[in-house]
Amino acid sequence: MKKSEEIQLDFEIDKLTNSIENAISGEIFDTHISQISEIRNIKKSDWVFDWHSEIKSNSKSVYCLTTLNNQKIIQGLISITYKGDHIFMDLIESAKFNKGKSKLYKGVAGNLVAFACKTSFEKGYEGVVSFISKTQLIDHYTETLGAKLFSGNRMFIDTKESQILTTKYFKYFKL
Repeated sequence: MKKSEEIQLDFEIDKLTNSIENAISGEIFDTHISQISEIRNIKKSDWVFDWHSEIKSNSKSVYCLTTLNNQKIIQGLISITYKGDHIFMDLIESAKFNKGKSKLYKGVAGNLVAFACKTSFEKGYEGVVSFISKTQLIDHYTETLGAKLFSGNRMFIDTKESQILTTKYFKYFKL
């Protein structure tokens, strides 16, 4: 039996915004997150990770982040697994035009993490979210997300920090 490979996440929290923010103008755009069940809208060449296999997996759920005004352009993707007592973030990635110094939007990764936190509350998991971090980003996630180190590179976002992220991005969400 083939052992599944643990992927260490290396997403950048560039800014915690109330939605996503145009990096040049500072204009704020409301977002929409929806589950993806088909691979036709995702070109492999546009992404670092293999989102096609994530979508095909029976154990994972993949969601895309778009702006409310343009739901055809994917700003970022997240793959999560429901673990029964918490949400595990398998993968998270901003679209390539939202990476680096010339990125179009800030706040994409923060928005996706907040979505995982919100989903954890909705599932009755008290907002608990876990993920595996690359070693060099552990301090970054501790500072920006309030994530805590559990064991090795495994980190988690607890209820209090999850509530802060959820209410920042999802204004109408009630706990």
